[in-house]
Parts: sequence; structure tokens; C-alpha cells
Amino acid sequence: MRAHETLKILVGVGTLVSALVLGGCASYHNAPAEPVELKNTSFTVNHGVQFSPDDWPKKLYGDLYLPEGEQLHPVVLMVHGGGWEGRSRSDISWISEKLASHGFAVFNIDYRLAPDYIFPAQLHDLQIARTWLNHNAEQFRLDASRVNGFGFSSGAHLIALMALVASSNDAESLNQPYGGPDTALNAVVAGGTPADLTAFGSGKLLRQFLGGTKADIPDTYRAASPITYVTRNSPPFFLFHGNMDSLVPFRQAQTLHDTLLANGVESELFEMRLRGHITSFLTAGSAISKATGFLMRHNKKP
Repeated sequence: MRAHETLKILVGVGTLVSALVLGGCASYHNAPAEPVELKNTSFTVNHGVQFSPDDWPKKLYGDLYLPEGEQLHPVVLMVHGGGWEGRSRSDISWISEKLASHGFAVFNIDYRLAPDYIFPAQLHDLQIARTWLNHNAEQFRLDASRVNGFGFSSGAHLIALMALVASSNDAESLNQPYGGPDTALNAVVAGGTPADLTAFGSGKLLRQFLGGTKADIPDTYRAASPITYVTRNSPPFFLFHGNMDSLVPFRQAQTLHDTLLANGVESELFEMRLRGHITSFLTAGSAISKATGFLMRHNKKP
């Protein structure tokens, strides 16, 4: 056997062993008593659906995943990460496919990026995407009363922020003119979530997203933090996070989880051991399965 072939086999075995080890390294805080059975269904995808109004500062698009069947489908609004400055919806298409295969309509969207656009532009983009789902529910067999959110990293920050702002009575400035009760979410899945921006320094990503340093605009850092708006009216959350995350420390998820519980809001926390920020996304299969069960429990018809 040639040396390069031996190396290739060893790398493959090492990758498999790593996946098996990491797959078993998780703690599920506040886990449900009974798991949900996941059933598969076929789906189609409408790529490049424009959801932004014609007069919006930038045209924005999403991919709409539609499960088979004539019944109304619960919906997941999917938001990608990338430090608010990059990446695209293609990063998170694999999760969109998994959710669609279990009966969820999924709208996987892009949004305006920093530094060309600063906060709250990105929040406004999510709010108009949520409104688009309301306006087009009948055409695509969407259940507008069962719209949920899913995001990772900066996408988790944005979807959590929209959900918590919409359910709070103390967020009028961020609910106007595009948000409010019509942009509320039924449940939220958030991975690697920057929940309290005031706990970070003033690094490049935050400076260009918010438009300045924490010392210069402390109120903006607080206003842009999802944890600011947690109330007893907040929707239930499923949080997943790597406990070795050095970019967004695990305590961000733990603090949001504890704050939700302290306000009487259901929260589940899937702690992914030995995972950093990127690896918690790349090896998120078990977390996504648990999150899918969480969404199915919260989207059962009465």
C-alpha cells in the first residue's frame, strides 16, 4: 500500500473516531420527558424568492422549502451566521433540508451585512421577511400562526432579538416601523448565540455592526442585546452551544437560558462539550435532531 493511501485511510478513521467521540459529548439541560418521533416527508424548494419590498435599500432573497401535502405547514424562518458581515443562506441549507424533510416549511433568508449597513438594518430585514410570510401564507400553504425561528451565531442573535422584541412591551423603538406583534415567533432555536453584547469588548465585528465602541454607544450595545427583552411573554427557546467556544463564550447561552427560566419561559439548553464556535456548527447533527423535536412539540395543532 502506498504511503499516501495509508495516510488517507488514517485521516478517514481519525475523522470517524472524532465524530463518534464528539457525538456523545453533550449535556441536555431541562430536556423534555419524552422524545418526539421524527417522520420523513418529501419537499420542493423555490430558490431566490424576493421578500424585500421594491423600495427597500437592497433586494433580499430567500429559499422557500415546501413539504408535500395540502395541509397548512408550520414555518421556520432560517437565518445564517457570519459575524453580521459575511456568509450567506447557503451555509445553513443543510439544516433547512432536514427541517423540511420533517414537515416544516422553511424560509432560508439573506440579510444586509455590515459595515455597509449597521444595526438595526438587519433586524428590519428579518421583520419584513416575517411579514412576507404572513402576506404569502395562503399562496404557499403556510400556517402563519405557527412561524418559528432558527439561527446560528449572528443569525441566532438576530432571530432571538426579533422574537424577544416582538413579545416585549419595552421595545417600541425596535418594533417600529416594521415589527410588532405580527412579527412574533411561536418558538426559537438559537445556536452559538451572542445574547448579551454588553458582555463583549468592542471588537471589529461589533464596532462595524453597531457603529461604534461600547464606550461611545453603550445604549446601542444594550438595545441590540436579545437578553434585554426577555419577559414572561417570551416564546420558548432551544439553545445549543459549544462549551469551549472562545468566540461566543458558553456563558452567553447559560445566562440567556437562566434568564428565560427565571421569567417563567420554557428553555432547553443543549451543551455541546469539547466544541468551539465553528465545530459546534459543523458537528451539530445531534443538536439539530433535538431542536427538530423541540419545534415539533411546540407546533402541534390543538
